[in-house]
Amino acid sequence: MKRKPSNLPYVLSGVAALAVIIAAWLGQDWLEARSVRPGGRAPAFEATTLDGQTAGLADFEGQVVLLNIWATWCAPCRIEMPSMERLYQEMEGESFEIVAVSVDAPSGQFDAVGNPGGNIRAFADSLSLTFPILHDPEGRIQRIYQTTGVPESFIVGRDGVIYRKLIGPTEWDRPEYVDFFYRLLEEETE
Repeated sequence: MKRKPSNLPYVLSGVAALAVIIAAWLGQDWLEARSVRPGGRAPAFEATTLDGQTAGLADFEGQVVLLNIWATWCAPCRIEMPSMERLYQEMEGESFEIVAVSVDAPSGQFDAVGNPGGNIRAFADSLSLTFPILHDPEGRIQRIYQTTGVPESFIVGRDGVIYRKLIGPTEWDRPEYVDFFYRLLEEETE
């Protein structure tokens, strides 16, 4: 009786090829995540202004940017926003910008994990916020910046490099932050 040749080598080759493809795909995500940290370049993104225009990081090129990712349903976000406004007023006239990107679902809807959409303009008005606020209801910026929640903030230099990443609420007008922003502005003009 003649023995039938085994298909095992073919199956193993297929599994190995699939493993290489998966490793390469995961490696690409890993490289992307590595770049979204201090010392790496800030990834480009686009969102919508409260007036319905498209804006993104490229619109603030050449400025030091405090990029804040937040939502109206986030209590810590509400707590830190007044200090962001005070910082914005303190830095007026400098080559500095705050860009706050809301990841709220559209008003009256819910996001993928059940958080309610909020009225971003009413939220901003209630706190007298004057810095640029963008809206990204699909949460693309969270995937691009590999965030773990809200609020998360990134300090981006004029050179497009992330200098700091902060998770959670911060008192942005504390002297050490104000000094850091002024030092960053001075270093980049030398």
